[in-house]
Amino acid sequence: MKKMMKDIFQKVQKSTKTFIKRVREEHLIKEYCKNNILFLVFIFTCLVNSTMLRFFTMHTVENYLAFKPILADLAILIIFGSFGYLFKPKTRFSYYMVLEIFFTFICMVNSIYYTFYTSFASASMLSLTQFIAPVGDAVVENVLQLKDLLYLIGPLILIIVHLILKKKKYYRGVLTKQVRKQQTLKTLIAGSVLIVIFTITLSSLEIGRFAKQWNREYIVMRFGIYIYQFNDVFASLQPKINSMFGYDKAKKSFTDYFDGRVEETSNEYTNMFEGKNVIAIHAESLQTIALNREFNGVEVTPNLNRIAKEGMYFSNFYSQVSVGTSSDAELTYNTSLMPTQSGTAFVSYFDRRYIAMPNLLKEKGYYTFSMHANNADFWNRRTMHKSLGYDKFYSKETYKVSKDNSIGLGLSDKEFFKQSITKLKKIKEKHEKFYGLLITLTNHTPFSDVDKYDPFEVTIKESVPNAEGVAEEVVYPYMEGTKLGNYFKSVHYADAALGEFLAELDETGLLDNTVFVLYGDHDARLPKKDYQRLFNYDKETDGLLDEDDPNYFDFDSYQYELNRKVPFIIWTKDKKYEKEVTNVMGMYDVLPTLGNMLGVKNEYALGHDIFNINENNIIVFPNGNWLTNKIYYNSQKGEYLSLDGDAISQDYIDEKNQYSEELLNISDNIIVFDLLNESKYEGNKEGS
Repeated sequence: MKKMMKDIFQKVQKSTKTFIKRVREEHLIKEYCKNNILFLVFIFTCLVNSTMLRFFTMHTVENYLAFKPILADLAILIIFGSFGYLFKPKTRFSYYMVLEIFFTFICMVNSIYYTFYTSFASASMLSLTQFIAPVGDAVVENVLQLKDLLYLIGPLILIIVHLILKKKKYYRGVLTKQVRKQQTLKTLIAGSVLIVIFTITLSSLEIGRFAKQWNREYIVMRFGIYIYQFNDVFASLQPKINSMFGYDKAKKSFTDYFDGRVEETSNEYTNMFEGKNVIAIHAESLQTIALNREFNGVEVTPNLNRIAKEGMYFSNFYSQVSVGTSSDAELTYNTSLMPTQSGTAFVSYFDRRYIAMPNLLKEKGYYTFSMHANNADFWNRRTMHKSLGYDKFYSKETYKVSKDNSIGLGLSDKEFFKQSITKLKKIKEKHEKFYGLLITLTNHTPFSDVDKYDPFEVTIKESVPNAEGVAEEVVYPYMEGTKLGNYFKSVHYADAALGEFLAELDETGLLDNTVFVLYGDHDARLPKKDYQRLFNYDKETDGLLDEDDPNYFDFDSYQYELNRKVPFIIWTKDKKYEKEVTNVMGMYDVLPTLGNMLGVKNEYALGHDIFNINENNIIVFPNGNWLTNKIYYNSQKGEYLSLDGDAISQDYIDEKNQYSEELLNISDNIIVFDLLNESKYEGNKEGS
């Protein structure tokens, strides 16, 4: 056996030496490059684009030094490029140009998408294109950057090379069909060999995360953008396939999960608001960073600050949205379910049964409604709000909207609240108890209508003595002209609108026997560089402090994530609670917490009553990241930030990772398989 292996090794060694000698003597590499210019340019430009995308998006040393994604992207490009040899030389350019545009499109879309969502795009987004047009200007102004256009250099290079080759009559050669087939086969084999080599290098962890797909940043960092995108197409179709074949397995997991949960007990807040009316505000893009912030002694949010101080203020509250943004926030707020892994529930799964706050309160005799001065079909709200249990949706068609009373995407918040008061008074006259959700609109990206907001400066003003010793006011630009600065101006306007609304509610008696609830639907996704300026402004240079300055604050990616928290406030006119809850809390904890106060319960809620779980709570995000009072864990990088500086055991991380993964899967199964629809389950049992 040893002798046979030795002989084989010697033969391989001899063949390799002979091949290398032949390559040197016959200049095979030079000849290959000369005869395959178009193919090589296509491979090179698309490989540069995919590598550039990773460098522009994921700023880690591990990503910069990663070889696996380059190998994976190269293999995919060679396999696709190999079929170009089936075409005659004079028509081959058209094939490569189509491929070039296709792969460039993948890189551009993901680059733009990552800027806004800090994640990579999904094929399921195609079903959401109807909702992009109304906010198109916001996307262009707030998201599209110069780097997103650099990917177009690839197609331009291919066109230029083609024109040069055409001018030099490079395509005059005629190759037989048999030769073209041989070229295709050899190139296809080369690409397949690279795929095999790449696959051998993968660990079981990498393969497992690839199959689950929700950890997108991790997949792109190890599998490259092209394999990720093709796998995503399959993953986007999979729920439709699984919904036909995987029901029994999903139902068993669902049953086991909830049978194993410990029943939550009552607490001091149980039924405290039972029978009271509820007015809830879904505050567009409202971040906690705006609260309790001043510029030159003027508060950004004086009204929010007041009700936060007087009521129950949950200061470490986080939204858990995915591609559905505002609609995802509504879903999780109302149902205590997570956004779906593919698409968005409001669009793709509107026909499911949901146990939501509105239909729970309807069972207690409440009239339930929602108000939003936007198109009723935006995010499919017209249909989805019925599924959630709202008796009526007061949409744009019920409001008087004009150019004069609009800001940004539509009716201004002040006008929206003013017109809503009239509707609310009629509702109170007809119904003994009501629950209503009002969705605001003004504080939506790109925050550029600054001339329509209430006057508010985001500068630094100081009184400085001049040469004669007389005090003069000096103004430093600070946040003026930045997106974050404009955001503070927008929030200041939204806060003023809220203050006027509360005053009118009080005047009309609508605050009597009423609980007022407010939550931010998601963060404003503002540039990290603006936060750097906010925390590290150097007024002497109108720039940033040096990193070695003792006052410098290192606002890294973890700080950015932690600053994405949004406010959640429960307030009543009658009683001042003056309670701040600092334990971390997610949007899926609202229904268990607020529901307990109102005397309703969803036994299939994924979140918890914060007053029962307290410091042991965990917030799971749709991308697999999670947050506790102890750490913020980034599942893409497999890294964490200790929030108290203490070391965290691997057992703790493994336990939370397992919990997060199970919760995401259970939530997705509930929606995809319509597991809360008991009649569907009974019918399935009878047929089995």
